[in-house]
Amino acid sequence: MKTFFVTLLAALALCVTAAAQTGRQVTATYGAPLYDSHGMPLRGASRVRFEDVLKEPRKYADKAVIFEGVIVRVCKKEGCWMEVAPDPKAQSVRVTFKDHAFFVPKNIEKRWFRAEGKFVLKTLSKEEVEHLVNEDGAEVKRNEDGTADELTFVATGVELLSEGFM
Repeated sequence: MKTFFVTLLAALALCVTAAAQTGRQVTATYGAPLYDSHGMPLRGASRVRFEDVLKEPRKYADKAVIFEGVIVRVCKKEGCWMEVAPDPKAQSVRVTFKDHAFFVPKNIEKRWFRAEGKFVLKTLSKEEVEHLVNEDGAEVKRNEDGTADELTFVATGVELLSEGFM
């Protein structure tokens, strides 16, 4: 009997974890979807303005925050990253998903998003840059040696506003 309850508890935990990491729709009382949610639910970290992060990226590095903007590009191979900006013509930031725990649909350009996670400053190797540009369709500003200094956002959760609201 004890084994049964342990197995039942483990199965329940697995189901809850899987539900938290797959895409979910949140709907208004009248039934129209407001947004799709991917990854973990947003927990209410401090909200930051995209423009402030772009001005002073080191100030926000490695701190849990929520920010929002528009999706300008998505990985066409798997949906494993997206480039986002405060508006379609502004400088963008690449968003990856913590531990590759979730992906986003590959056809979500021009949709508004909200994400929770951490900004990270890092240098991409020449090989990483080549992969992103040649295989995934990313736009990367390269250094003279082929590497790239990049401000990225590692998201634990993403909300994608429904298309009808743009």
